[in-house]
Amino acid sequence: MDIIQAIILGLIQGLTEFIPISSTAHLTIAGQLMHLIDPSQPEKWTSFMAVIQLGTLVAVLLYFSKELRIVPVAFYNENFHTVRKKISEQSDDSRLGWLIILGSVPIFAFGLLLKKIIESNLTKDLSIIAGSLIAVAIIMFIAEKFASLKKDMTKISVKDSIIIGLAQCLALIPGSSRSGTTITAGLFLGLKRDTAAKFSFLMSIPAIFASGVYQFYQSLAYINMNDILILVISTIVAGISGYASIAFLIKFLKTRTTTIFVIYRILLGIVLFGLIISGGL
Repeated sequence: MDIIQAIILGLIQGLTEFIPISSTAHLTIAGQLMHLIDPSQPEKWTSFMAVIQLGTLVAVLLYFSKELRIVPVAFYNENFHTVRKKISEQSDDSRLGWLIILGSVPIFAFGLLLKKIIESNLTKDLSIIAGSLIAVAIIMFIAEKFASLKKDMTKISVKDSIIIGLAQCLALIPGSSRSGTTITAGLFLGLKRDTAAKFSFLMSIPAIFASGVYQFYQSLAYINMNDILILVISTIVAGISGYASIAFLIKFLKTRTTTIFVIYRILLGIVLFGLIISGGL
């Protein structure tokens, strides 16, 4: 992989991580087109994708820096520093901390259980990616039809966070999209679109951090100095473009539906199936 390819992949990662069109799908398609995925070492590509996600993690931390300064302090004060209150009686900031923690439990459990599958060639299968793009698009479309769009961040319950956390596990299927599955679950639960996106991004922090750090540690066994430079470049570019995509999507969903993403996913899935059948990929 050269520097130009690293920049392109970083841009793809950052722009598609938070928009519900699947960063894994786009990175894998790009990797296949550039002949960068080695079938004999699929875990190396998985590690690359996980590591450059750390750039998008930085984007989330910067964009939500205000919340991430307030929430941990409130969480500590109301659970450890003073007499602990019931979650339902805690401040909105402390409750948000609990919601993120509880919602993150499923992805950690399933991530560990399915580690071998996630690292295998199965998750790079373009036919699975194409099918997931279309299937989740249909579910997103249904969610839009039934969404009541009444709940803001203060109305998210523990049950809601766990359901959204379980939906995040579906993102382990390549082509599903972490933001796509979690935002869709939020819509089914009655969250406003921008609230669903914001909660989705905040809940992604533990998962992205854990997978990125772990995969970086795993990849140390087979990366050289050139690989490190490539990773750094891709990660920085992913962070910059990721920040822009967060800002875009939250603003977009305040006044618009997810329909454009539904259409894009279906079209991409159809094109991808066509290329597979014709031997173009």
